[in-house]
Amino acid sequence: MKVLITGSNGLLGQKLVDLCLLNQIDFLATSSGAKRYSKCPNSAYATLDITDEQNIIEVLDAYQPTHLIHTAAMTNVDQCELHPEACDLVNRQAVLMLAKYCQQHQIHFQLLSTDFVFDGLAGPYSEEDQPNPLSVYARSKVEAEQIVKSLQGLSYSIVRTIIVYGQGENLSRSNLILWAKQALERGTPLQLVDDQFRAPTWADDLAWACLRICELAKEGIFHICGPEVLAIDQIVARVAAFYNLPMHEVTKLSSESLQQPAQRPPRTGFVLDKARTVLGYEPHTLEQTFALLQ
Repeated sequence: MKVLITGSNGLLGQKLVDLCLLNQIDFLATSSGAKRYSKCPNSAYATLDITDEQNIIEVLDAYQPTHLIHTAAMTNVDQCELHPEACDLVNRQAVLMLAKYCQQHQIHFQLLSTDFVFDGLAGPYSEEDQPNPLSVYARSKVEAEQIVKSLQGLSYSIVRTIIVYGQGENLSRSNLILWAKQALERGTPLQLVDDQFRAPTWADDLAWACLRICELAKEGIFHICGPEVLAIDQIVARVAAFYNLPMHEVTKLSSESLQQPAQRPPRTGFVLDKARTVLGYEPHTLEQTFALLQ
């Protein structure tokens, strides 16, 4: 197995690099710009612009992977809403170029997707439930999924996940758990919605599932998330309780009062029966992972 990882400077990308190193899996880590993860060997890294078809051909021709795990995406939901053309380029057009290359060269293509493909009116969701996206970002991911499923002869998997968190290095953006922990430690005022429900996913669990799908040569859609569906304010309260941090500066409010550009689904969460049965997936609880965060 030779795995090419896009978005390797991101949190999930770094965890995939860790697992490949641990299990001696041949891999090439790629991101736009310079390598930002110190544990990734220079010899296993290449710069890749996923919006440049010629660059895609050059890098993939040189490495000749058997599997491509595509984690790179434009994931800031409000920025996607405000800049739909940029979102379309990164989240849809890039997927089309990468997936077509994989189709032509018999490479397994794995697309990372999101709970936001659903409208949040009937969660938790199984793999068979029909998407109903509410935002530009969500539509771009649904369209990317449709591209992957429509390419005849393409070996593919689609891994949908929810609020990925964990410890990374030189990350371009924080994640909910680390952001909350740091804010609570500093006594920074926090405004948290109490009407959005999610199942936070430990990045290490997600990386394990992504590689497990490849190792077992499985195809189709897989839902991968944490074991509990909680409101955002409840998640932060669990962080505070574990680290014995005060919640004095926390204010609860409704999603509507924030007036964010992009609409969010109110309640998602995933049914994990398929992941448990097919992959042997058993996600860690929040508290199990908090003990591993610095």
